[in-house]
Amino acid sequence: MSNARATHLSRRGLLAAGGALGLGAALAACGDDDAKSGGSDKETAAAKSGPWTFKDDRGTTAKADKTPANIVSFIGVAAALHDYGIESKGVFGPTKLKNGKADVQAGDLDISKVTIIGNEWGQFNIEKYAALSPDVLITTMFDSAGTLWYVPEESKKKILAVGAPTVGISVYDIQLPTPLGRMLELAKSLGADTSSSTITAAKKRFEDAAARLRAAAKAKPDIKVLAGSASQDIFYVSGSNLSADLEYYKALGVNFVEPSAAALKASGGWFENLSWENVDKYGADIIMMDNRTSAIQPADITEGTWKKLPAVKAGQVIARNPEPILSYAKCAPLLEDLAKAIESAKKVS
Repeated sequence: MSNARATHLSRRGLLAAGGALGLGAALAACGDDDAKSGGSDKETAAAKSGPWTFKDDRGTTAKADKTPANIVSFIGVAAALHDYGIESKGVFGPTKLKNGKADVQAGDLDISKVTIIGNEWGQFNIEKYAALSPDVLITTMFDSAGTLWYVPEESKKKILAVGAPTVGISVYDIQLPTPLGRMLELAKSLGADTSSSTITAAKKRFEDAAARLRAAAKAKPDIKVLAGSASQDIFYVSGSNLSADLEYYKALGVNFVEPSAAALKASGGWFENLSWENVDKYGADIIMMDNRTSAIQPADITEGTWKKLPAVKAGQVIARNPEPILSYAKCAPLLEDLAKAIESAKKVS
C-alpha cells in the first residue's frame, strides 16, 4: 500500500497494515457463534415477501417495505453476498485493477455486471449511487464507533440523504466466526437459502479447516508467524488483538509475533511501523503478507534486508487478506493455507 494510504488509514485507526486491517477480540473461542444463523426454507421464503428489517452491529435496525432488491455494498460485502446467491447492483471500494481485471477483494463477483460508484479510498459517486435507486447500503466496520467502511466521512450526510437505510457488519474486536455468522444472517434476511447444500458444505469445510489449523498449531507450537504488509518505505507488522482473522487464528493456537504495546500505540494498536533496515527486528518462521493491491507483493520487494530474512530464504511466505471476504467458501481456504504452512514449516528463526 502507498505511504499516503497507510498514513490516512492510520489516522483513522483502521488499516493495520502488516496484514493489516483486522480486528478481533476474543468473543467466540472457536467459532460456533455462527451456528445460530441457520434457518428453514419457510422462513427464507417469508423474508422475500412482506416488510424487511435487519438489526446491524451498531444496534441500528434497517427497515424497508420489502426485501431490498437494489443493493449497494462495499466490494468485499458484495463478494460475500454473491457466494450466498445475493447480488449487489452497485459496489464501492477496490473493485477493478488498472488492467481491467477484478481486484482480489471482488472474489468471484463478475465486476462487469455491477455499477462501480467508487474504486479507491475516498471515492463515492453520489450521483451514480442515487441513480441506482438503492434500497440498502451495506458495508463493514473497523472501529468501535460504527464508522461505515469506505463511506467517505466528508460526503456521508449527502449519501445518507439519498434515503436508503444502511447496514454495518462489524469486524472489530471480534473473532472471525462472528462476522461470518452475521453475514450469513444478513444474506438470509435478503432471501438466501442458507440451508442449501452448497452453503452447508462450505460451512463444514470452514469448521474442518479450523480443526486442522488447531491441530497444526498444537503439533508445532514453536513455529512463529508474522503478519506483515509492505509499502515503499515502511514494513508493517500487525498485532493480533484487533484483527478478526488473526485473533481467531491465535485462539486456535497459532504463535504470532506480537509487537509491544508501546510499538503499537502510534497506530491505535493495529501495527508497528518498521523501516526496511529494521525489517529483521522480529524472528519469524512463517510470514503472512498482505495480498491486497494497495500493498507491495513479496515478488516485487527489492529490499536486500527482506531477501535475507530466514523465512523468505526458506520459502515460507504465504498470502493473507486483512479484509477477508466474509463467506465460509472464501474463509475456509485461508485457514487451510495457514495450516498447511505450519504443517510443512521448518524452524528457521
